[in-house]
Amino acid sequence: MAKPGTTLSFGEVLCLRPVRRLWIAAIVSVFGDLLAIFAIIAVVTFRLHGTAGDVAMVMVSFMAPFAIVSPFAGVFVDRWNVRYTMIASDLIRGVLVLALLVVRDLHLIYAILFAMSVVSSFFIPAQQVAVRAITPAAGLMAVNGLMSQAQQGSLIIAPAVAGEFVHLAGANACFLYDSFSFFLSAALVMTLEIDREGTGERAAVLDSMRQGFRFIFTHSTISFVILCMTAGMFAMRCFGALLSIYVRDVLHSTAAAFGVLNTLIGAGMIAGTQLLTRFARHIPERKLVVYGVGGMGVAVWVTAAFGSIGSTAAGMLGLGFCAAAIFITATTLIQHETPQELLGRVMSCLMALLSGSQVLSMLAAGPLAGKIGIPNLYYASAALLVAIGASGHYMLPGRAEDGNGRSGLTTKQRQPGSWR
Repeated sequence: MAKPGTTLSFGEVLCLRPVRRLWIAAIVSVFGDLLAIFAIIAVVTFRLHGTAGDVAMVMVSFMAPFAIVSPFAGVFVDRWNVRYTMIASDLIRGVLVLALLVVRDLHLIYAILFAMSVVSSFFIPAQQVAVRAITPAAGLMAVNGLMSQAQQGSLIIAPAVAGEFVHLAGANACFLYDSFSFFLSAALVMTLEIDREGTGERAAVLDSMRQGFRFIFTHSTISFVILCMTAGMFAMRCFGALLSIYVRDVLHSTAAAFGVLNTLIGAGMIAGTQLLTRFARHIPERKLVVYGVGGMGVAVWVTAAFGSIGSTAAGMLGLGFCAAAIFITATTLIQHETPQELLGRVMSCLMALLSGSQVLSMLAAGPLAGKIGIPNLYYASAALLVAIGASGHYMLPGRAEDGNGRSGLTTKQRQPGSWR
């Protein structure tokens, strides 16, 4: 992996025109997606008078394809031209979201969301391949941080903006903006020169998937960082699913406190992202992931141990801060260590695992909390996260590996074009 001191800053990577354009495309597209999701929830809740189950199905329809379709999508992303894949995905989604202007049947709304997410299952790994192709190795940490900031900033801002949009101009204004954002993203991607064509492989789809899984499970660093990201996502979604109940029953506080606390994870991630490139200049990426997992466990423990508004706020900020160290650094490590011809499959498998962990956490958090109590569930989560971090500290190799789990050249030592 890159030696300390070689990591580029946010400003340095934004001076690169392809990176800047891809980042702008991500900002407008992510913000548009979130506006549309919140607008759909508003339509289902207030216009169609849907039940809690109806609203939950909005998120299930949006998340399920990522868990189901992604491993298959990665196979084709590794075969196809990356730029054309991203452009086609944007254009298809831009057309699909326009159907929401006229559709008011719940089942059709779910079907449109499902179809959009199926297409997104191709776009997201293609975008990760594009990031790797247009970014110098020393700038991957900063670019992944910028992408994360686009996501987290939108998560904080979009709910309030969507509420105002729906109130002042109606939900259709959100859908129109989302459609425009896809077409703008396609136009920006069209200007990029991405020096990575599809591999042209014609192996069977299942054989291609097995190649991706084999690389993941025989590469100890990749296996570990994917485990960290999955465990971290599970912990964060458990927090989100139970936070309102925790505020009401443990903190004995109000909905206003819940609203403030709910934004602190995103704020912590943004703060962590700002400092991450500085840390990466002095701390190896592998250790940043380990520290992030352990720190997330400590943040969960602080929340459960003290049971006050202040400690919960500190825990939420810490959780987001450490999550930035996990997700951004782990994504960077995967991009560094994965051969180009496998990157689409590896990123798709990661997306499937993260989506599956979110669905599992939403299904499991309530029953588990009902049996053992929310504080005890938080203690168990903290212990698991700290144990994963400690095991990674002692078990991970000190150097980069090849696809068979053997120590090999570091990313800094590899020459361009030597990934195969």
